[in-house]
Amino acid sequence: MSFLVSAHELARLLETGGTRVLDVQFALGGPPSIELYAAGHIPGAPHLPLEPALAGPAGERGRHPLPDPQVLQEHLRRCGVDDDSSIVVYDQQTSLAAGRAWWILRWAGLTDVRVLDGGLAAWVAAGFPVASASPAPMATVQADATQGLGGAEGRGTVTVRPGSLPVLDLADVPRVAAGGILVDVRAPERYRGEVEPIDSVAGHIPGAVNLPMGLMQHGDGTFRSPDEIRGLAAEAGIDGSTVVATSCGSGVTASQMVLALATAGLDATPYIGSWSEWITDPERPVATVTG
Repeated sequence: MSFLVSAHELARLLETGGTRVLDVQFALGGPPSIELYAAGHIPGAPHLPLEPALAGPAGERGRHPLPDPQVLQEHLRRCGVDDDSSIVVYDQQTSLAAGRAWWILRWAGLTDVRVLDGGLAAWVAAGFPVASASPAPMATVQADATQGLGGAEGRGTVTVRPGSLPVLDLADVPRVAAGGILVDVRAPERYRGEVEPIDSVAGHIPGAVNLPMGLMQHGDGTFRSPDEIRGLAAEAGIDGSTVVATSCGSGVTASQMVLALATAGLDATPYIGSWSEWITDPERPVATVTG
C-alpha cells in the first residue's frame, strides 16, 4: 500500500466515501493549531491537535514524547475514528505534523493510514475547496481542540493499542548507533553543533550520521520519488541490510523521515525522545563536528 495520496486521489476517495480525513496542521512556536485549522481546512475534516493528541507533555522524555494512549483514544473517537477506518492525514504543506500523525496512528493500532502529499497547499493548488471557521474565543480554544473541532459525523469507537509499531527507547540508542544506523535528520548545522535554536545543548548523539529531512522533499513540500529517496538514503549507508533508527530534536521530524523512507520501501524506527531527551542527563556524551 502506498503511504501517500495526491490531492486528486484524495478528492476521488472523498467522492467514493469511506475515508476519514484528519487535519493535523501544526507550527512549532507558531499560532495554536486550532487557529491554523480555523483559517483553512479541507471541508469535513476535523482537527486532531499534535499537542496533546499526538504527543505527551514536554519533560524528561523530550519535547514531544509518546502521547497518553487514553488521551489519544479520546481525541480519535471525537474525530469519528473507528478501528477499521481508512484515514488520510494532512498538514499545511511539508507533512511534518502529518508524518508524526501517520506514525503515531499506526503505533496505536490503526492499519490504513496515509498522508496527503504536499498537504493543504497541494489541495488548494489543485483547485479544491477550503473551509474556514471563525477563530474561537481564547477561553474556548482548548475545549474546541480537545473535541476535535469540525466535521466528524458521530463519535468513533476506536480502541488504541499502543506498541503496535516498535519504537527505539533511550536505553537502546547507543546499541543502534554502534551496530546499526542512527540517522540524525536535522539540518547539518544543528547536527554539527554550530547552532541550536531550540534545545539547550548543541551537537548530536555520538555515532549518529546526518541525513537532513529537507533533502527528501521538493520545494513544494511533496516527497521525492522512491528512487531518489533510495539514492539519498544509500549515501548514509541505508540499504535495507541493517537496523535503522531516526532522530531529530523531539521525535516529530524523525517520524517524518520514517515516512519518507517507507515510501521508498525502507524500514526505520523513530527515536521519539530524540535529542531533547538525550540531553536531559548531562552525563550523556555529546558529539560535535569541527573544522
